Amino acid sequence: MSSAIARVDHVSLRFGGVNALTDVSFEVADGGITALIGPNGAGKTSMFNCISGFYRPTAGSIHFLEQEITQLKQHKRARLGIARTFQTPALFGGLSVLSNLMSARYQHRRYSLVEAFFGFPNVGRSESADRAIVEETIELFDLVKVRDAEVDALSYGMKKRVELARSLVQQPRLLLLDEPMAGMTADEKEELSAYILTARDRANISVLLVEHDMGVVMDLADRVVVLEFGRKIADGTPAEVKRDPAVIAAYLGEESAQPDKEVLAP
Repeated sequence: MSSAIARVDHVSLRFGGVNALTDVSFEVADGGITALIGPNGAGKTSMFNCISGFYRPTAGSIHFLEQEITQLKQHKRARLGIARTFQTPALFGGLSVLSNLMSARYQHRRYSLVEAFFGFPNVGRSESADRAIVEETIELFDLVKVRDAEVDALSYGMKKRVELARSLVQQPRLLLLDEPMAGMTADEKEELSAYILTARDRANISVLLVEHDMGVVMDLADRVVVLEFGRKIADGTPAEVKRDPAVIAAYLGEESAQPDKEVLAP
């Protein structure tokens, strides 16, 4: 296994008297796909929010590229190379696919409003570089035919693809995918899974995903971390996790916790 690009160390998160996360630790391998799974209310979204900067952990620390980011604001984490998608596509309605992707390049721009207003040469060079990256991504994700279409007119599955493409033009090192397959058909899930693998391989990124479709998890993930009631109960390869008695118990209840029962099999 390659070295870790991100590390969660003994993270806890409390809201008043409620423990959303308790002493959770795990790593995301550099270049790997790690899945974060668990029953509803297990703490998956809370952990995502801690990593992306929306929440601040009550205890513990989070490291990215060997730098502690526990207290960094969201935009600073984005500049370091962390990008995120959401369960429901968060695209700019009324804008084209091209414009949505171009908007994601904002953090790479190195010119001021004054320079943009007066049309300094560096502005044109920067915009040309951004456009080249966006056009390459449009081709990579087979979006050429819809590049000028308004995103509101696209199917749900296509919107999910556009959001994934938009996250990639940010050129992240770590991509957080929050239930990327939610609401999609079987064919759409298969297509998006292929694009996720393509993005990982072509852009040399690491992926942490929350996903309820266990078939997708077992097909995509190199490693699986399982939460239950805010605590980590398992961490291993898909084959190891789907046979773990603690994981089986979490999904089916103690009476069904048989070590040889593959409840997480596709």
